[in-house]
Amino acid sequence: MSNSTAQKAIQIHPSDNVFVSLQDVKKGEQIKVNSVVIEVQEDIPSGHKMAASKIMNGSNVVKFGYPIGHATRDIVAGEHIHTHNMRTNLSGQLEYTYSPEGNKAFDAYEANIPTFLGYTRENGDVGVRNEIWIINTVGCINKTSENLAILAEKQIKIENIDGIQHFSHPYGCSQLGDDLKYTQKILADLIHHPNAGGVLVLGLGCENNYIDLFKNEIGDYNPNRVKFLSVQQVEDEMELGLELISELAEYASAFSREEVPVSKLKVGLKCGGSDGLSGITANPLVGAFSDMLVKVGGATVLTEVPEMFGAETILMDRAKDEAVFTKIVHLVNDFKQYFIKYEQPVYENPSPGNKKGGITTLEEKSLGCVQKGGFAPILDVLDYGERLRETGLHLLQGPGNDLVSVTALAAAGCQIVLFTTGRGTPFGGPVPTVKISTNTALAEHKKNWIDYNAGVLIGDEGMDNLSDHFFQYILDVASGKRITNNERFGFKEIAIFKDGVTM
Repeated sequence: MSNSTAQKAIQIHPSDNVFVSLQDVKKGEQIKVNSVVIEVQEDIPSGHKMAASKIMNGSNVVKFGYPIGHATRDIVAGEHIHTHNMRTNLSGQLEYTYSPEGNKAFDAYEANIPTFLGYTRENGDVGVRNEIWIINTVGCINKTSENLAILAEKQIKIENIDGIQHFSHPYGCSQLGDDLKYTQKILADLIHHPNAGGVLVLGLGCENNYIDLFKNEIGDYNPNRVKFLSVQQVEDEMELGLELISELAEYASAFSREEVPVSKLKVGLKCGGSDGLSGITANPLVGAFSDMLVKVGGATVLTEVPEMFGAETILMDRAKDEAVFTKIVHLVNDFKQYFIKYEQPVYENPSPGNKKGGITTLEEKSLGCVQKGGFAPILDVLDYGERLRETGLHLLQGPGNDLVSVTALAAAGCQIVLFTTGRGTPFGGPVPTVKISTNTALAEHKKNWIDYNAGVLIGDEGMDNLSDHFFQYILDVASGKRITNNERFGFKEIAIFKDGVTM
């Protein structure tokens, strides 16, 4: 990729037949990219594509070195390329052949492993926060858990506690089969999360997901760290709830930050509200971070399966072995079948916001999206609600929905989530959620949303310098610096995937 501060457009890959605008350009302007000069045929917004040369009707439009669709009519050089003159090439489920080629040159662990300040739990897991979490088994008591968290924050003053959090959700009752199982798995995963020094499980008493049944999904737990309260069975749930939270806080306060190797970090990778620069700035930056963390023994997790469609073979070629390749095939085709089952188009993914930002087809979105996974080999594929068991890069079953996928990443054990965006969002998950902008204009416009600006890569800032700076930034977050806006402003939410019958 070549660019300079003076350039108004770039060519990402030498084989691309499109240029990407780096700022709004006007009809009649002369644009020079490398040695090619074209005249802009119409006003083109920043992040959008223009033809680098004539593209014939039916011919592929190429970006990132891969086809992202085909022209639906002849397109002349300098013409805007978008939904009005191109379409996806994708359709239905596919068959794939195992042909590994992307995981052979990846470096092994580095000798000098950095450290951060974390909380080592009794089972060896490490948290980056020492919070008390209230997990309610059912949506009927959302306000009870919210009011309890508010009261506890005011009344319980114990040193070394980073906060008392509750996470509202609408489920836990009137659910059947796998639908109820999804709710139980995600809530149980959060109970085991190392960022929680103590957990109060709050139940109503008559729900499908009643506490005694839910304990089967939770499995083994430390009764000093996890306590239960069924509110129908007590006279004053607020009074008893405060007592239990106070006991949990006393237990959690015994933990203190200590120096631990960065190999203990597990980081989720997510993008939302993508634009035409996502695959040029923020996603490659996160990919560089992922590679750096994996090389020193840490773990990263890439989800958003529908946003792998069209770029899945890139991931399949990096499978650790044929067994992992087969898991990726099932991951992709099973999610396509989910769309087909509900008679929904598989490849109409780009949202209105994505399209406004310059993304035209799902192939284009996916080719930018998967760059968050860097170049590391893929060691395993996790089911929805499954927790990490080893280090390295993993794929996780989950939808593209921001709230659901960030929650799934946290439930998998990620202590931090990196969230790239070209459009902006205030949303944050139950763990520190670092919002990384693809462009400087967004970072300057939404300072209460955006934490880190990857848009500087469009100027003179090099990837090597910025990735080193970003890696240290994440270590600072992990070590307790509350510099993410989701923590500063209390944007901490969860959402659970629903696929079933409600009674």
